[in-house]
This record gives sequence, C-alpha cells and structure tokens, in this order.
Amino acid sequence: MSIYLRNYLSNSWQSEAHVANTLTDPVTGETLATTGGAAENLDAGFAFARSHGSTALQAMTYGQRAAMLGDIHKVLQANRDAYYEIALANSGTTKADSAVDIEGGAYTLGYYAKIGAALGDAKTLLDGSAAVMSKDQLFQSQHILAPIRGVALFINAFNFPSWGLWEKAAPALLSGVPVVIKPATVTAWLTHRMVADVIAAGILPAGALSIVCGSSAGLLDALQPFDVVSFTGSADTAATIRSHAAITRHSVRANIEADSLNASILGEDAAPGTPAFDLYATELVREMTTKSGQRCTAIRRALVPEKYFDAIAEAVSAKLASVSVGNPRNAEVRMGSLVSREQFDHVQAGIAKLKSEASVLYDGSKQALIDADPAIAACASPVLLGIRNADTASLVHDHEIFGPASTLLGYRDAAHAVSLAHRGMGSLVASVFSNDHGWLAQIGQQLAASHGRVHLVSPDVGKTQTGHGNVMPASIHGGPGRAGGGEELGGLRALGFYHRRSALQGSSATLSALASVAANWNT
Repeated sequence: MSIYLRNYLSNSWQSEAHVANTLTDPVTGETLATTGGAAENLDAGFAFARSHGSTALQAMTYGQRAAMLGDIHKVLQANRDAYYEIALANSGTTKADSAVDIEGGAYTLGYYAKIGAALGDAKTLLDGSAAVMSKDQLFQSQHILAPIRGVALFINAFNFPSWGLWEKAAPALLSGVPVVIKPATVTAWLTHRMVADVIAAGILPAGALSIVCGSSAGLLDALQPFDVVSFTGSADTAATIRSHAAITRHSVRANIEADSLNASILGEDAAPGTPAFDLYATELVREMTTKSGQRCTAIRRALVPEKYFDAIAEAVSAKLASVSVGNPRNAEVRMGSLVSREQFDHVQAGIAKLKSEASVLYDGSKQALIDADPAIAACASPVLLGIRNADTASLVHDHEIFGPASTLLGYRDAAHAVSLAHRGMGSLVASVFSNDHGWLAQIGQQLAASHGRVHLVSPDVGKTQTGHGNVMPASIHGGPGRAGGGEELGGLRALGFYHRRSALQGSSATLSALASVAANWNT
C-alpha cells in the first residue's frame, strides 16, 4: 500500500488532495507513494516562514543554530535504516550507492554543525577589517554580512534526495534563513521522510523548514525581493527560472547548477603500468557506475594521450565487465537502476546520439540483468564510447548522458587536452592524473577558469584522495558557463549566499562596539 506525501507549510501538514503523481520502484514498477498537484496557500506558507521562521532563527546566535544542526544530524543517524530502505525502493540503488546520498547528506550537516560552532555567540559576521575614511582616522567603514530577510527556496534534482537537501539546508539554517524544499517528485519519498523526522523531533522553530512534494506550480510566484532560490537540474529549467519576474524584476538572488560535461585527463607521463594509469582507470569505472552514473559530477569525457588510447580502453573495459547490473536487493548486484523508465529512455537516446560520432568500446548490455525484467526495470548497463581523433567530435562536448556512459577522447599534447576540457563550456569539476607534481599544478591552474573544482591526483594521494565526483563540504561546488554559474558549499563561504553585504560607516568607537559582538566569517 502506497503512502501519500503531504506538503508541509505554515507549520502544518496539508490534507491529502487528488493524486497527481505516482512514485514507483524503478526495478519492479511497484507503486510506492503518491503526491498531489500544486500546493495550497503558497503565499501564506512563505509569509509564515518569513515572519515566524526567520524571526526565531535570527534571534539565535550562530552557535545556537549550529547546535540545532547537530541535533538534526542525530535524528538522521537514528533513522538511517529506514532511509536505506526508501532509497533501495525508490531510487533503485545498492547500499553502497545509497550511502553516497544518505551518509553524504549527514556528513555535510555534521560538518556545518562543527564549523558553525566556531562562530560562537555572534549574531553578526564581519567581512574584513575596518577601512579608515578620514584624516584623523576616527571615521571608518566596516563591511558586515547580515542574514537575508526572506526565505530560501530549494528546487532539487532527482539523483540526491538526501544530500541535495542538506548541502543546501545546512548553511541556510546556520545563516538564520528558513527553507522551503521542493524535491524532484520522482524520488521525493526520502526527502519527505527526512523532513518529517526532523519536524517530529521539534528541533527547529515553526516556519524554519517546509516542503512541497507535488507540483512546482506557483513556487516562483511566491518569492519576494529578499528571498533566494537555489536550483539543481537541467539547463532548460534553469533558463525558465532565470526569466521569471522574481529574478528579472525583483532581483531575487538565484543560484543555478545545471548541465556539466566534466572531463578527466590522464597525463602523458602516466604510461600503462604506472600507478597514475591504474588510478585513472579505476576512477573512470567508479564514476561511470556509482549511482548508475547519475551524478552531476560524473566523468563524461575521458581525455587520454592518443598513444595510450587502446591501453586505457582495454583496462577500463576489463573492469566494466566485472560490474553486475540488476536488482539491488540481490547481493551479487554491484550497480542498480536509474531512477525511472523515463530516465532509462533518455540515456539510451543519448547513447544512440553519441554513436553517430563515436565507436562503442564496451557495451555492458550484452550481459543479462540479475533479478530484473529488462522490459520493466530501469537498469542501464555501462557503455564506454571512444573517439580517437577528438578534433572530429562535437556532440560529445555538447550532449550529456546522465547515466553509466563515458567517452574516451584522444589528445596530442597538454595544450590540446586543456583545450578539449574547455570545450565543455564550463563544468563542475575536472580531474587530472599524473606522476608529475609540477605538471599537475600547471594544468590545474589552466583549468581553473572554466571549472568550479579541479581534482589533481598523484600516486602519493592515491589512497586518500576523495574522488573525482565526490563533493566535499570544505570545497566549493558549482561551475561557470554551462554548469550554471552557481556556487555552493566551500566551508563558511556557503553562508555568503544567505547574507547581504553592507558597509557600516561611523566612528571607530561605534564600530568597535559592533566588533565586540561579531565574528569574522573567515574563521
């Protein structure tokens, strides 16, 4: 029997409405949950969050809000078994892949609880030191960061119903800003359960946390000038958000994470048999198969020296051949399903599109699925494509397959590799594998302008590096151009999105009084 995912606004659960959406098990097709259409009384719900949630949160210190994040972390840990069951059923992920989302979300929450505690009793954040503006040095200017006087609306993607929630909510709540969550409907069950558990625990003040699980209709209309919106999803939807009057007329601040054709570069010195070569092959396979390739940071373009093209293709194909695909309930399965049959069709169409300019180096679909009906299950086997002469490629730099597929591209020299990476028109992450520290530093610097993060891997950090696709809260997440131009996380830098910078000008004595009750956000 399925459950109904009710909306939570104005500190109350809304009643069940007509069923507009159905959530299913992507492996069996079984109905799991349902949602309604557009939420009721959105304007009132947002107003309640601004008046009650914001007021209560901003009456606290940063340290007190950090403590609340710590309490939320405890709630998530206490209910983690239920979250794994939901992820298995609704996202079709193995326990290891579910952990990327569930444990990743909890870790990020705990991280902000810890670094937020260092801000202590402060209610104001200082941005730099005071600037002298008079000859007698008494009249000065001090920049501060003040929490926004509005709500934060999060419109999230389907691939990370846990991490996508908490990587945004943690810095927002720490900043003193109430949040309204709109998870992608197809996998909304996990987000809904987590929000329900936190609300039931009574940790947050009324209005601090709200959720809309059905249609997104009216959400942007409910935004007012001091609100912010953060979106993760397709470039087409991002364009719609950017063109809305809330952004164009009322200057609502928007953070966008969109499509990203992330690249990974194997150094010319990393010949077959070297540690860097082996690390690269392992990383590429991991990125293709973790969460069935449904990560915004996954490697879509694998740039390798032309002379190593065949060797890499052989090494990666051999590893992919050992990846069992099917029902994640079976202990033998290493990779589960995509989130829906619709997503399966998108992936197959994308592979067919790239085949017009690329060769198939490995096709996992020749292996039978384990405990899954190929006519029903959204299980997509890994596919490795290849284009030896990368200068002939165009689609691979423009079309993202959001699934277990990647394309090998041959490059001539370092300059050629960098130019190919830039053809992604802005990405969330690029990685580089080499035995040469100096070369890694040089390439990293050249890639930085078009990538939000550059992951440099040498053999000495082979066992401790956190992974090309893993987003760690201490580093920023986002990217320029095609990737949306947004920026999240990065330690306390994440708080900047939820604050407004203002210059206070006055006597040095006045500003000293301010500094005595403030903290520096660069702590």
